[in-house]
Amino acid sequence: SESHQTQPPAESRTFVPSEESKGKAKSLRVYSIILWILGIAAEVGAIYVLFQVPVNTVWLIALIIVDLVLVIIGSQLWKKANRFDPASEKDKSRFFIQNQLGTIISIIAFLPLVILIFTNKNMSGQQKGIVGAIAAVALVIAGLTSYDFNPPSVEQYGQQIQEVESLTGNNFVYWTKSGTHYHLYKECSYINRVQTTEIFEGTVQQARELKNITTLCSLCRSKVEKQKNVGTGETKAQEASETPR
Repeated sequence: SESHQTQPPAESRTFVPSEESKGKAKSLRVYSIILWILGIAAEVGAIYVLFQVPVNTVWLIALIIVDLVLVIIGSQLWKKANRFDPASEKDKSRFFIQNQLGTIISIIAFLPLVILIFTNKNMSGQQKGIVGAIAAVALVIAGLTSYDFNPPSVEQYGQQIQEVESLTGNNFVYWTKSGTHYHLYKECSYINRVQTTEIFEGTVQQARELKNITTLCSLCRSKVEKQKNVGTGETKAQEASETPR
């Protein structure tokens, strides 16, 4: 993890991923594309089986399952890559395509197959019902698991870093393997020490990259704000006592 150092104010700089993060993102995207290509190849294989007489439904279902597994794994790797190297919300089209490419691939990998199954003349109604339902469910599962409901962005990273730095002066937080929030205090009582004995530390972006944690602990925020308010109150009281009368 990065060293615990005071950073310049977030509002005066733009978040830029490190070269290491960009390298990791590039590798993950290459793996994703390879898996997606293999998934679409499985779809092509399923279409080939579909036009054989008689149609081998066992092979057809097997290829649909293989297609589903490959597409889902590829999409998960792609979403992880986006956490290492997020897009900017300023370019709406690129932002959408980069973050939801997995869902677009899912549609390409299953929708043509679903259509061809239900319009195939070499299959009985029962075969169409069974295989078509499996393909349609695979389409829905692939689409939903590939969709990013909270896509990362350069702007989001900047805001989250700014929030932490405004409270502590550092881009430095703590998180756990099973936690859903990052913390400003290692001893925070919201850290479930029953479920985990290992506490990770690093930057806000590292918490997002490694565990997809996007939310600051409310208890930690309140504790820092309370300490600041107490400090401000003491300073004002001291100034008042030193004022000549």
